[in-house]
Amino acid sequence: MENEANISIYRAARTIKRRQNTLYNALRSIYDDSIFVGEISQLWPQLPLLANLRCGLWYSSKFHSTCYFKSTDGHTNNWSFNTSRLNLHVALLAGQKGGCIIVDSTRKGKRFPDSMSKTIPIWTCVLNRSVYKYRKKMCNGGVVLAKGNASDEHEKSTSQFTADWDCSLHLPLWVSDTEKAAIDDRVEEWIKELDASGADIASLASCLKKPLRPLWISQKTVIWLNEVPDHDSWDFTPIILVSASSQSGIIQNRTTSEFSWNYIPGAGDDEESWARGLTPNLFWKNAYDLINSGPDICNQKVADIVEKDRVYRAQRGQIAPQVILKSSKLSGNSSDLSHVEPPLSSDISDLNIDLKASDESCTISWLGSTNLAVGTSQHGNMACLTEVIRQNMDSGNAAEERNVDCILNCDQESITVCLSNAEAYFHLPMVNSKLDRFSLLRNLPSAVNFVKLNISKGKTLLICCHSGEDISVCVCLAILTSLFDDEGSYPYGIFDDGKSFNQTRITKLEMRRRLVFICKFASNARPSRGNLKQVFSFLGGGSVDPV
Repeated sequence: MENEANISIYRAARTIKRRQNTLYNALRSIYDDSIFVGEISQLWPQLPLLANLRCGLWYSSKFHSTCYFKSTDGHTNNWSFNTSRLNLHVALLAGQKGGCIIVDSTRKGKRFPDSMSKTIPIWTCVLNRSVYKYRKKMCNGGVVLAKGNASDEHEKSTSQFTADWDCSLHLPLWVSDTEKAAIDDRVEEWIKELDASGADIASLASCLKKPLRPLWISQKTVIWLNEVPDHDSWDFTPIILVSASSQSGIIQNRTTSEFSWNYIPGAGDDEESWARGLTPNLFWKNAYDLINSGPDICNQKVADIVEKDRVYRAQRGQIAPQVILKSSKLSGNSSDLSHVEPPLSSDISDLNIDLKASDESCTISWLGSTNLAVGTSQHGNMACLTEVIRQNMDSGNAAEERNVDCILNCDQESITVCLSNAEAYFHLPMVNSKLDRFSLLRNLPSAVNFVKLNISKGKTLLICCHSGEDISVCVCLAILTSLFDDEGSYPYGIFDDGKSFNQTRITKLEMRRRLVFICKFASNARPSRGNLKQVFSFLGGGSVDPV
């Protein structure tokens, strides 16, 4: 009887939680928090707004770019500086613009997620000290970073610049002194790892005029609007960390003139469990209808939006998997509400959404001079056209016109292409390591040989997968390591038909260096650990010959 009572209590608690965490509650909570994010971004309109993937992407329609700082890298006694997630594009962008604003959120009732409390502060400290050491080395070696007229003035300026460079570890006040000291003790170790990774510190040193420093803003932060400092007035480059949600971990009941709903802190987190196929981009395209539809018909509206988008993509030959959802039962005569025009709320009527600013799916990342490119599978439908594609370079995003001659499609679904030669398209279905631990390992030999055949003829090649962030990046990593020789130089761009690879033993450090090179151009790269392990296993074979 006692066990049955416990099970009943557990089921009751789960039922209550499920009713509170409804789709409408999540979307309405996200919208309310996005108003706060918009207000903060308007305090420093010159600074680019970045979303920390994936939760942060829900909280604005006007993101300039994205970044990927994991909370696990900041967990107590598990601190890490991961060279697979360097986010150097964030530091370069902050250096160019004078700072940036990063948005994230958390469900755990804390003011800030660990990604903001510790991961990003660790990141800024490691980069600052690496830049300081690089500048000091250049100064002692007689190399001048800045351009000017008199070399003596340059040397004096560089020396003063180095002396005033802040290398301190800046953590929020709620992190204890003991934990801060433990983190600080490991910074030098992380700097060595950064140096060994082959990251382009020279470009960062020339771009950053002031050291990076995090600032924390939440909904509890008091800001006097008549005393907001200009970002140029600080003696550092601000990385403003905005925690979008309210601090309270308790679900709060809120009401409007039309509806009653429950506020969910960090509602954008774990989207697979609640979004029903809706994406941030689709949400902001239809925010007006969804927010004003109310909780009764929100689920049906989302289902209609997702299905409409699926059909739209399918008609254009894009990958469009069907999302199967359980239809919600509407009580009473609520089914008739679908024919009623929803009331116009005063806070939604003036909604101005910049969808283009947050849509980065239109880009292909070319990997330097290697003739290799990474992108999503939808790019295969455009590859037959001559497009102006944004190429991510150190100096910024430079537009370059470049043709795609061949396509290696690593997605599960095939795509329709209009390449002149049928042999220029190769479909090699691969799945994530969570679904098949050896999917990449089985297919990498065929992928490398296809690329080898075409790159040797001087052709350009697009490697694509569903997201353009994981599988295609890992395939590029295997290709770059197998077929290109760096000869001790940077970047990697010399095709040698696999000769150097067959004569050397690839270490994890060398593979990490190649991944850093890829991330320099494909800033959205997020290879999973399981897929990277398969790449390393493949490279351990020491040969690119067919198996």
